[in-house]
Amino acid sequence: MDPKMDSGALADGESFEDEFDVSRELLPEEVVGLMDQILCHEMAWHMGHPLSQTLFTSYHIDRLLSPEPKTLGEAQFNRQNIPEPQSNILHTVFRAYCLAVIKFCYFVHQKIGNEHYYEEEDFVSNLYNRNLLAEFETTQIQQLLNEALMLAREHPSINESTRNAIAVRLILRQRLVKAAEFDLDPDKTARIWDWRQCTELVPELQKTHRIGKPVTEAFSVKIQRRLASSVPPRPMVCINSEDAFPFLSRLCRDAADAHHILDYNGTSNILNFTYIIQSRKPQPAIYVRCLLQSLIFHDMKVLGKITITKLIFDDLAEIVLPSDILLDPANGNVEAPHDPRFQIAKEMRDWVLRVGDPFLDIFRALCMNRSRMRRLLCHLTSDWETVQIEAEDLDTELRKYTGEKPLTEAGPKSAEIWSFPLSSWAYNYKLRQMEWIIQLGFELEVYQVDELSAMYWYLSHVVGARVQHLERIQTFVSRRFRQSKKLSTNQRKSFKSCFSFLDVALLEASATQCFATSLSKLYTILLFSDIVTNRPQPLPYSSFELRHALRMRPFLQLSIPELPSHAELKAATSITTADTATNDTSSTEQSLLTTLEFAEKAAKAARKEWEALSKLDAETARCVSCEEWWRDSMKNMVRACIACNIALVTVRKGVQKAKGKPLGEVLRAEMPESGKGYHDFWIVPKLFIQ
Repeated sequence: MDPKMDSGALADGESFEDEFDVSRELLPEEVVGLMDQILCHEMAWHMGHPLSQTLFTSYHIDRLLSPEPKTLGEAQFNRQNIPEPQSNILHTVFRAYCLAVIKFCYFVHQKIGNEHYYEEEDFVSNLYNRNLLAEFETTQIQQLLNEALMLAREHPSINESTRNAIAVRLILRQRLVKAAEFDLDPDKTARIWDWRQCTELVPELQKTHRIGKPVTEAFSVKIQRRLASSVPPRPMVCINSEDAFPFLSRLCRDAADAHHILDYNGTSNILNFTYIIQSRKPQPAIYVRCLLQSLIFHDMKVLGKITITKLIFDDLAEIVLPSDILLDPANGNVEAPHDPRFQIAKEMRDWVLRVGDPFLDIFRALCMNRSRMRRLLCHLTSDWETVQIEAEDLDTELRKYTGEKPLTEAGPKSAEIWSFPLSSWAYNYKLRQMEWIIQLGFELEVYQVDELSAMYWYLSHVVGARVQHLERIQTFVSRRFRQSKKLSTNQRKSFKSCFSFLDVALLEASATQCFATSLSKLYTILLFSDIVTNRPQPLPYSSFELRHALRMRPFLQLSIPELPSHAELKAATSITTADTATNDTSSTEQSLLTTLEFAEKAAKAARKEWEALSKLDAETARCVSCEEWWRDSMKNMVRACIACNIALVTVRKGVQKAKGKPLGEVLRAEMPESGKGYHDFWIVPKLFIQ
């Protein structure tokens, strides 16, 4: 037999099972050590490793679960009728801890299994035909923990420091089980405080960890031989406490923070909250991401209290249709089929059913790991292309009932321009998803260094389309506001919210466009001067045309914005294109300075706009529940702009110093390591004059 493929293969002199006595007496220090070892294995499971390589390698856990106990009293380390010595009171304490670990894992497994995730990529759900105490009430576990806590505190042979170490671990288990149980049922009141208390207990675990004495023989991969699995034997996954404790702290902190999304302040707040919390470094654990999914949408309710119709209508009112008849709730009370409001209610009801899933899919995509998020967004853009096309037809149909009048374009060739509100709403979200796809490409290092110039230019191109689109929406909303008479307080509030959203969105889009333009020009100069490159020359199996086709592939299904051809993209990132605009191609130095001046102006404009954004209040910026994280992100944006300005100043000094020599002989560039820059979306090189 091959030991790599058969878990039953034995080496010479090796026994089938390790002879570890789970009923042997334990020292208080060993109890602390075992608790921490089990915690480390538990966190490894949360990180995505199978139970067979983590928790199920524990003999104590194995004895509690196998054979499956019919009552909680049967879940013992030793099920034989052997009189227990007085010292086995520590076994009672440790048994309660292990049962709480198993019950917490049950709640985690249930929560993750009910939501969208990727098996063996985010999480391994295989239980190997073991039951994680699903049939037993949490109150029974909590009672055992209370009894164990009392026994540990009153045990005469345990010194005070060890007693406190055991107590803090039992209390942590009480809080974790309680918090996870309430998370599993979204109808119950959120227990943010339990997660907060868990976070506060982790430092105590770290302080008392040195008291524990590890019992390495209490864990073995040979237990895999008794698990229901067709997978070849795999080594035990061991993470140290230096990794496990911070991971647990982040898990509890992120789980507590996730509940803040329940404070409903509009759809854009929910979207910003989800986007920002998932952008944390390191990214929240899979449990937190699934918890966030369930809090956003569960049992046909959003945030546990509002309908998907209200969510979409609120979003439409904030972006394109403030105080509009299409969103009037009174339409649903009209029963006469000939009444236009009856037809409006019917069409909008069907529209919500059509866009409900694609709209919620955006939130689901944002709750995935970063690679999957980008991949799902690539698929979603095609869905939103279809939504946009269908919305155009619906907009045309609804004009019969709303009596909308077109906007006439001034000029000799006057043309009628219609608002297309539903289509405009869909197009806005499609553009946002395109931006995220490109930006995640920078974060995930999808693009090579010599592609950065082109991809930042394309990002600027897409964001520029969104700027124009938002200005178009703003034009029609302003016209409706001017034409409206005798607006009520609520109607004025709706228009004010819409104008506020459009102003902030335009400011953010403009800042992104300027910064992307600046970085595109910077990399154009660096590539032109052979200062940055990571490819061998000539490229044996690549060309600009092939790379262009590869990067544009996610957007081939889209009708607008139109994709630039490889010739247009190459011309936009060429020094000669910049020079042609100034009718000056005689001097390479002048060409570089012209491009450099354009980049400097764009970088300064971007910094000014990011700083203006960072000064907004939380309500205006749509980050009521995540203000602190949002402001940190804005600060990082500004820092990236400053770094870009410094790089551009260095380039200017290099051009002045070169005096006819190649710029590559004067300047040296260092690319930041992944995750080491000021912001993952903005890769700013460090430049040095040689």
